Amino acid sequence: MPDERRLDPEAGFSLDELESTASIQIPADPLKRVIGQGEAIKLAYLAAIQRRHLLLVGPPGTGKSMIAQAISLHLPRPTEEIRVVQNPENPERPLVEVKERDDVLKERTAKEGAEGEVIDPKEAPVNVAERLGYKCVSCGTYSSPRERMCPKCARPKVTQASSSPTNPFGDLMGIFEVTLGQSLGNERVTTTRKRFGKEEVVVYERAGEMVRVLDQKALEKRREFERESPRKVLVPVERNPFVMATGASETELLGDVRHDPYGGHAQLGTPTYERVVAGSIHESHQGVLFVDELPHLGYMQRFLLTAMQEKRFPIAGRNPQSAGASVRVDNVPCDFIFVGACNIQDLEYILSPLRSRIIGSGYEVLVETTMDDTEENRVRLAQFVAQEITVDRRIPHASKDALEAIIEEARRRAKVIDNKDKALTLRLRELGGLVRTAGDIAASEEAALIEAAHIKTAMKRSKTIEEQIKERYGSYQAAMGSDMTGAQKSQSPYHYWNQHFVDDKRGYG
Repeated sequence: MPDERRLDPEAGFSLDELESTASIQIPADPLKRVIGQGEAIKLAYLAAIQRRHLLLVGPPGTGKSMIAQAISLHLPRPTEEIRVVQNPENPERPLVEVKERDDVLKERTAKEGAEGEVIDPKEAPVNVAERLGYKCVSCGTYSSPRERMCPKCARPKVTQASSSPTNPFGDLMGIFEVTLGQSLGNERVTTTRKRFGKEEVVVYERAGEMVRVLDQKALEKRREFERESPRKVLVPVERNPFVMATGASETELLGDVRHDPYGGHAQLGTPTYERVVAGSIHESHQGVLFVDELPHLGYMQRFLLTAMQEKRFPIAGRNPQSAGASVRVDNVPCDFIFVGACNIQDLEYILSPLRSRIIGSGYEVLVETTMDDTEENRVRLAQFVAQEITVDRRIPHASKDALEAIIEEARRRAKVIDNKDKALTLRLRELGGLVRTAGDIAASEEAALIEAAHIKTAMKRSKTIEEQIKERYGSYQAAMGSDMTGAQKSQSPYHYWNQHFVDDKRGYG
C-alpha cells in the first residue's frame, strides 16, 4: 500500500478520517515523536538551547532514551577537534591540541596538496616502474608490486642492481630475496624531470596498485608537516553528538592509555601519544552524554561529577600493570550536556553532589506513565503506532479497526498497571512489542494491513512469563511446586530451610 503521509498530528485530525496508519505523517522533529511527555519535551528544548543537564526518572519504555537522543539533534554541529600531540621533552606527558573546524578543513586541503598526484604505473618512467617493482625487468610485463614473481615469465622481478651484468650471482640473489620474503623494488624513487623548461626534483612512491608522484610543491608541503610534532586525532570534528555510556568500565567512560609490551621504546614500541584512548565523556564534547540506569555507575559517579564541574578531565593509564600507567594527558576537554535516567526506586543510589550539580545546572523530570483518554491523545497514540511500523520496515500498516483495538489495550494497561481510569498507557515499549507481534502475524498471513484480529491474537502471544504462569498455574508458588522434581526440591535452599528448621521457627514458614 502506498504511503500517503497526509494527516499531520500537529495540525490535528479525527481517527474517523483514517483508513490506515499509512496516511499519518511522521514529524520530522524527533522530540515531537515522543508521545505524552509534554513537560519533559519542553525542558529538553531548553536543555538543547541553554545547554542544561537533565535527570529523567521513571519506568522503562516511557521515552527517556528517545528524549536524550533527540536533544543532540537540536544542537549545532561540533566545532572543535581534540588531538593528542607528542611531547618531545616528556613523552609520558603528551599535550592536548584543540582545533577549530575551519582550521581542520584548511589543514585537510593543505594535506591533500602534500599527497601529490596518483598515476597508473604505465604512465611512470620505465626505470621508475622497474625500481618500484611494477614492471618486470626481464619481459616488461606490468603487475602488482606485491607479486614477487612475474605472472608472465615466472622469473623474479629483481631490481636493476641485482641484475647487473657485473654481478655473476644476480639471478641467485634475486631468488634469495624472494625466498626470504623481502620486498622487491624500492618503496620510493627520487629523480629529476624538466617541466616548463625548468628542472625539478620529483619523487615517485608506491601507492598500492598505483604510483604517487610528488612534485616540488608537494614535497615542500610534506616537509612542513614533517617538521611538526607528531599528533593523533582523539575526537574528530565530524562525529555523532550523541554518546550513550554504559559505565561498563572506567576505560569506556573515562578513557585509557593502551599497554605496549615494549614500553614505548623509540625503535620497537608505539609512541605514548598514539596509545591514548578517549572516554565517553571526551567523545561527547559539545554534544550529549546519556547514561541510562545512572546508579549502575557506582563510584564512577564521582568522576562524572568532576567532569561536569571542570569541563575537562585527564586521560591516564588505568591498569597499574600496564606500560600506560605512567602516562597522563591533562586538560582534555569534555564540555557536554549530561542526560541521566533511572527508575524511581534507584534514586537513593545517585550521589547527592551529582544530583545537586544537575539541579544547579538543569532539571529533574518525573516522566509520565499515562495520559488522558482524549481524542487528541488517541491521535498521538495512532502516530506512535505509525512510527513503530515505519521504523520496523518489516510489517504492514495497521487498519482503523486495529488502531481501535490497540487504543483499547492502552486503556486496559493504564487501569491495570497504573490504576488510572479514562487514561492511556505511556509504557510504550511493551505496546510497541504488541504492534510488532501483530505485524508479524499479518506478514505471515500475507495480509495487506494489520487487522483487529491480529491484535487479539498478538495479545495472547505477547503475554509476559508472569502472566502466563498465573494463567496456567494460578500462582508462582503453584508453578514451582508443579514443575520441580523431587530431587530439585531436596536440593532447593528454600525447601531445605523449611524442612530442617521449621521446628525452631527459623524457616520461611
